Amino acid sequence: MYDFDIGVDQFANIKVIGVGGGGSNAVDRMIDQNVQGVKFVVMNTDAQALNASKAEDKIQIGEKLTKGLGAGANPDIGRRAAEESRNIIADYLNDTEMVFITAGMGGGTGTGAAPVVAAIVKEMGILTVGVVTKPFMFEGLKRKKNAEDGIEALRQAVDTLIIIPNDKLSEISDKKTTVLEAFYMADDVLRQGIQGISDLISFPNLINLDFADVRTTMENKGLAHMGIGVSSGENRAVEAAIQATKSPLLETSMMGANDVILNVTGGEDITMAEVNDAAKIILEAAGGEANVIFGAGIDKSLDNAVKITVIATGFSSDNVVYNKGQEKKESVSTLEAIDFSEEKKEDRQEAIRFETDLDTLNPPDFLNFLNRKNRKK
Repeated sequence: MYDFDIGVDQFANIKVIGVGGGGSNAVDRMIDQNVQGVKFVVMNTDAQALNASKAEDKIQIGEKLTKGLGAGANPDIGRRAAEESRNIIADYLNDTEMVFITAGMGGGTGTGAAPVVAAIVKEMGILTVGVVTKPFMFEGLKRKKNAEDGIEALRQAVDTLIIIPNDKLSEISDKKTTVLEAFYMADDVLRQGIQGISDLISFPNLINLDFADVRTTMENKGLAHMGIGVSSGENRAVEAAIQATKSPLLETSMMGANDVILNVTGGEDITMAEVNDAAKIILEAAGGEANVIFGAGIDKSLDNAVKITVIATGFSSDNVVYNKGQEKKESVSTLEAIDFSEEKKEDRQEAIRFETDLDTLNPPDFLNFLNRKNRKK
């Protein structure tokens, strides 16, 4: 057994930037969830909203332009505000290796400023990932058009882009789901993706799955599919793999991906057969032709559970398969809570990796199998 005593600071410097009101709210909720291994910053034109954020690092953009007020749902104001503060943003990002930019599309600051922030980040050679939400249909055509324009501008500026349509929240919710719970579901996609990538590159393995692997998979790749599945009990690896491939809140599916990072993590009792079963499902979900960077680890904090992390990219413009409408919540497997607290950090750091030749794996016999569980309250 190897004893690793390596701090997160020795690995990739990852920042999460929440732009505008929606992005700031997402950051606040991730702070509440105690996400580790990243630094949070919020950027806003609205000084009052900025001061209310839980993030330690705050950047007021467009101070001269808006004089501390919001963008008034005008994306052009958001864009000009970010341009005004270009040097401040760039100075803050020195020595950063990876940035997640999150925003709610359709309003003013997030829609207009996020693409500018992304362009600044990308120009600095930093791996740039956008994670944004699209507005509900009932928010109107103008907001929808603003969102579409903002997403297209952001797509051209980032390395990879993950899109969460808010309308999918209603597809996987029941009548008792509150508005706050629904938005927590969307934020959880971002939280788990960020925590998953942070864990992949921050905690040492005997055979290292490092930041270079993440960059290879995500740099200049366009749309991305990111999923995490967690399950325990019989068939836990199969269930977790299927959860990771579905990601019902995302706009895309895994089918047609050219590049995949797959990490399988479990307790000390995880078997090679379980690793193989999970890998079969992921490879089949991608269409069988993907270049897979594969690893597996031991995480004592998972107890008897298995966790699957998947990042799929490299979709050609003609080969993007969009998620169709999902069943209601009772029929959709969702993710169980993982303890990402600082107290569990030591357990997560004791990791071991396996490798296997995915070309020799047969397609799974049980792709349609899933023992669905109700989402935990």
